[in-house]
Amino acid sequence: MATCWNRISERALVLWLCLSAVPASALTPLPVAPDTWMVQGATEEFDPRNGGDISNSAFIVTPQGVVVIDTGSTLAYGRALRRAIAALTDQPVRWVINTHHHPDHVFGNAAFDDARIMALPGTIAALARDAPAFLATLTARLGETAQGTVTRLPETAVSEGTLDLDGYVLQLYALRGHTGADLVILDPRTGVLFAGDLLFWQRAPTTPHTPSLVQWLADLDELAALEVNAIVPGHGPLARSDAPLLQTRAWLVWLDALLREGVARGATQNELLHTRLPDALARLPLARFELTRSISHFYRRYEDQWWQDGDAPLRPNGEQK
Repeated sequence: MATCWNRISERALVLWLCLSAVPASALTPLPVAPDTWMVQGATEEFDPRNGGDISNSAFIVTPQGVVVIDTGSTLAYGRALRRAIAALTDQPVRWVINTHHHPDHVFGNAAFDDARIMALPGTIAALARDAPAFLATLTARLGETAQGTVTRLPETAVSEGTLDLDGYVLQLYALRGHTGADLVILDPRTGVLFAGDLLFWQRAPTTPHTPSLVQWLADLDELAALEVNAIVPGHGPLARSDAPLLQTRAWLVWLDALLREGVARGATQNELLHTRLPDALARLPLARFELTRSISHFYRRYEDQWWQDGDAPLRPNGEQK
């Protein structure tokens, strides 16, 4: 990934240091580029103490209005995000883009009833399918924090290509590796890449709806070819290098190899759950938690592939030698 480095302002550094101490009711945006901001979530799972503030949101102030990228996990978060935006600009919020359908990125939509909400067709369909279960989980885990949260489906389907927001043009990429419908947004004016959950940084990736680790790795190859100045990952801090891409790739390559080799030698799922992680990956927040979830998601699929292919060795991309 080709990148260029920019100096972070003193104000941005102060804001960054404050982020971890700010409750969801008073979000503090971090400057990313001119007229571009992000709000970083905690590297944690849903918990009443974090109020569901566990993923990143971002927004761009354009001459014609504000575009928000992902709205958080609750109505309360969405409202807090609106207040944070209003403290920085008088421009109205006119557009919302959901990068994918996971609950920590979309249930703040209900706070943006006056905005046009956009997503890939696959994201809209997946949210319509999974929203009841997601809402039940939010209520169980967050309690009163989730009060009033309802589903607002994106009403506008978008596709790969340029998106013209009354003269402000964004470049959209329709990928599939994380959920089957994953939207990545590049702002050509600033070079900021809004990667959604295709990129995790300083946090272990999560795989509940991942169709294929091989597909996700192919998506990373596509992202690596882009010219960008900064990356807003779905989880973790702002990056001004390709570090999120390298770290996400390292996790996925290791996980894919673990599953392939484990199934090939006849390891049980329980054995794989107790695998020792490489030191660099073990240090990531939620590493053991996400490894356990990923093995439960993928073990049967890898086992089925092994039996389908017989004992023929497999290449890293899943093809027979």
